[in-house]
Amino acid sequence: MHRHFTTSENLLADTCVIGRAEARHLQTVLRVKVNDRIELFDGQGRTREVTVRAVGRQGLELAAVAPVAEHLRAPCRVTLFACVSKRMDWTIEKAVELGVSEIVPVISDRTVVRVGAEDAGAKAERWMRVAEEAARQCGTAWLPRVLPPMAFAESLVRVRGTRPVFVAALTADARPLREAVAACPAPTCAGWFVGPEGDFTPDELDALLRAGAVPVSLGRNVLRAETACVYGLCVLNCCWL
Repeated sequence: MHRHFTTSENLLADTCVIGRAEARHLQTVLRVKVNDRIELFDGQGRTREVTVRAVGRQGLELAAVAPVAEHLRAPCRVTLFACVSKRMDWTIEKAVELGVSEIVPVISDRTVVRVGAEDAGAKAERWMRVAEEAARQCGTAWLPRVLPPMAFAESLVRVRGTRPVFVAALTADARPLREAVAACPAPTCAGWFVGPEGDFTPDELDALLRAGAVPVSLGRNVLRAETACVYGLCVLNCCWL
């Protein structure tokens, strides 16, 4: 069955009209027709099965054929703090598939991909569309929030408000991630912080540790930034989601 992300208002209504712009993928790519079944989701934990009642130039008319289904959140809400990389779209896609609740793109000293203040809003909108598409494909009922890219210093405020936060580190005192997670009682929220391609500066790592982040190792090999994001989320997903 095709899935479609829509507003809560549309999902809760017994009948609704999806405008041409919103229905573009359904009409031009999937080529839905009258009586086709579609699962709507609003990203807030609700899904509903509907049928196509009419197809026109102005969009689609949909009618509900099942009650609204409510889906519980994961027991632990995970925030991914990811320094913006060349493969940020891919990182966001995989983070959604792995069930994160929030994605915080960070601009650190060594971040290769720079995002100016004038481009932050457009970037956030693009990444939100990537997240919506990933949610549609993977079957989740919850859509994570993707924040506009923020400066490293600004991200520390959010780190201080999240416990625990693990940070990928190449330092000698970093303990294996699996050990750090095993030593931590199951939390209701957690964070995973990954640096840029060139890693954190010593001052940035020190600031993270002072903010309460726990340095962890990801094994013998040095991973690419996007690989490290997925590695950590897989571990947290296995243990707490």
